[in-house]
Formats: sequence, structure tokens, C-alpha cells
Amino acid sequence: MKLLNTLLPAAALVALPVMGMAQEAAAPTMDEVGPYIFTTLLFLMAGFLVFFMAAGFAMLEAGLVRSKNVAMQLTKNIALFSIAAIMYWLVGFNTMYPGDFNGFFAIGGQTVLDPVGVAAADAALDYASVGSDFFFQLVFVAATASIVSGAVAERIKLWPFLAFVVVLTGLMYPISGSWQWGGGWLSEMGFSDFAGSTVVHSVGGWAALAGVIVLGPRIGKYKDGRVNPIPGSNLALATLGTFILWLGWFGFNGGSQLAMGTVGDVSDVSRIFANTNMAAAAGSVTALILTQILYKKVDLTMVLNGALAGLVSITAEPLAPTLFGALWIGAVGGVIVVFAIPFLDKLKIDDVVGAIPVHLFAGIWGTIAVIFYGEASLMTQLTGIVAYGVFTFVASLILWFILKATVGIRVSEEEEINGLDMAELGMEAYPEFSKG
Repeated sequence: MKLLNTLLPAAALVALPVMGMAQEAAAPTMDEVGPYIFTTLLFLMAGFLVFFMAAGFAMLEAGLVRSKNVAMQLTKNIALFSIAAIMYWLVGFNTMYPGDFNGFFAIGGQTVLDPVGVAAADAALDYASVGSDFFFQLVFVAATASIVSGAVAERIKLWPFLAFVVVLTGLMYPISGSWQWGGGWLSEMGFSDFAGSTVVHSVGGWAALAGVIVLGPRIGKYKDGRVNPIPGSNLALATLGTFILWLGWFGFNGGSQLAMGTVGDVSDVSRIFANTNMAAAAGSVTALILTQILYKKVDLTMVLNGALAGLVSITAEPLAPTLFGALWIGAVGGVIVVFAIPFLDKLKIDDVVGAIPVHLFAGIWGTIAVIFYGEASLMTQLTGIVAYGVFTFVASLILWFILKATVGIRVSEEEEINGLDMAELGMEAYPEFSKG
């Protein structure tokens, strides 16, 4: 027996008959445990890529706000991710994935992980570990909150914003997410959103739109019928943030395959990576060309947002299109950004980083574009878009108004002029550049 122990793996020994003893039950085969192992690995790898998008949002926002507000944006981004993690554990995950419940919503309880050292016989071998699934879904909700952070920058108070994040990540996002990814009524209807052009990005965009409407524009942004550009502090940081988001999107879309246990699954993940990259490139190049034509000079911030809009556009269906299909879908996203940002300015809707055109408008486009390569109908897709829009915008608007009426959401005029870093935090990101 000692010799056998040196020659055979433990899993094989379980199946060996022992003289004088009843033969033990055979251990699960590699065909049975392989999909579980590899899908769990996919969730973990994709999850930490999407987690890195938190750094991308932080750098993008830090670069596009003025230097006097950079520390505030960084604080909001690390705080919102941390709050999202706690709220999604406390109530969000089991609200979004309520099992067999197919109603409007059912508030869930705390997430419970698999036991330490769980045996193969006790694991859900038809899917993945609870911990990997929970972590992968968690980083999505944090991305939704980050979208709001950039749009409402440079004039919002810290604690009311974080109070909004608590409700958004713990209830609003999970409730609406359950309609599609939790097997709810939109999923039953045939609505299709592979990785979240609507479920994630437009939800963040609708919440941001409600926020900027209630907040109002920054001081000096719109004056005497003119739009006054307010340049960001560091376009190098904004560019770094965009590249980090681009990288994280491979996990965002690739992980949404939700399986890596077969040759077909792995091949599909690679196809998703290629299409995701193509859409981003097309959105960027489209914005590059359009700004040269329209303004006679290339606008770097538009090019950055063009790449992000391309990524959002392909997120609803990154698997089915050809590379050319991904190219033109992403290119339309780039067009949307170039025209939507000045359109919002005409309406005096002050979105500091362009989050609403990128995540809401391009998210709507991407959800509609599914009909060209997927099996969903236009009416079903529009139903989903309207459902998410009405629920998220109305709920967000009510919550913003409640916060405004109770604790106030906007800093004073003096504090806004001096900068939120000192007003809200008492510290600056670039203290060597401060006056005095």
C-alpha cells in the first residue's frame, strides 16, 4: 500500500478496493470537477481585472477634475468601493440572485461562503464556488457607483454622496439586476444584456443624470449663455485611467461568459477579448477623427471617452459579432460621445467627466445593437431599457431630493471656489501648489 501511495494520486486511491473492506465510493472524475475548477478560476481572474477598474475610475476622475478637488475624488472612489463590498455582502448579492424567485424583487440576506476545505461531493460542481461568484458580481456593482462619482464631482458633499452609494449598491442595483441576471421577469421575457450595457452602465448613468440635475452645474460653467470649459488637472492621469479601464474590461466582458470548463467556453472568452478590444479602438479612432473635423484640433478627452464609449457599446453583446461588427458598434459609440457631450452642455447639464454620454447613451445604443447579432427583438430590448431607466432614474431622483432636503448635498459657494479638498477633507492632493 505504501508503494501504491507513491505511485498513484490520492483521488485515484479513493476508488481502489481494499481487501476485506467495502469498496469506498468513487471520487468525482476530472470531467466532473474540471468545469467547476476552471469556471471558479475564470471568476477570480476576471474579478481582479474588474477590481482594477476601480483604480481606472479613480485616475480618470482625478485627471479630469481641477487640482483643488483631486483628493476628494480619490477619497470617494476608495470609499464607494469599500461600501459596495459591505452592502453587497449584507444584502445585495442574495437580493440580485434570489434563487427561484421570479417576481419584481425579494430582499435577500447575508452572503455565506462555501465551508473551508469543502469536499468535491459537497460543492456545486455544476457551477463555481460561492466566493468566486460573489466577488465577481461585487466588482460590477462598485463600477456602477464609480460612474456616479465622476458625473457629480467638484460640488457634492462627501457623506451625502456615500449615503447614496449605500442605497445604490445595497438595494437599487441588486433589485434591478435581479430582473435580468437573477432570472427575473426581463430574463423570462427574452431581454439580452451579456455583460451589462444596461444592467451596469446605464444604471450608473441614470443615477448620475438624476444627481447632476438635482445638484445643478458648477459655478462658472454656464454664464451669459456661453459654455465655459473647465479643464482637468492632469490629462496624463486621465489617460492612465482610461488604459486601466480598457484592461479591466477584458475581465468585465470575458468573465461574463460565466464558464471556462470546455474548449468552446475558452474559445468564446478569447473571442470576447478580441471584440472588446476592437470596439474600444474603433470608438477612440472615431472620436479622434471627428474632433479633428469639427474643431480643427484633436480633443484628447473626447478620444479617451470615445474608447470608453466603444467599450460600453460592445458590452451588451461582445460574443456574437464578428470583428467588423465590433468595430462598427464601437465606432457608433465614439460618435455618440462627440455629439452628446456638447448636447448636454446646451441643456446646462454639467457632467464633469462625460459619464452620462459614455455609460448611459452608449449603454442604450449597445443594448439596442444586440438585435443585429443576437436573438433578442427590438421591442424586448427597448422594454428593458425603459424599465431600467424609469426605475433607476425615479428612485435616484427621489433619493437625491431626500438627501438635499435633509442633510444637503452641495457644498457652499465659498467651499466650491476654494476646493473640496480643503472644505471636506482638510488636505490637498497637491499641497505644494496651494497659495500661501
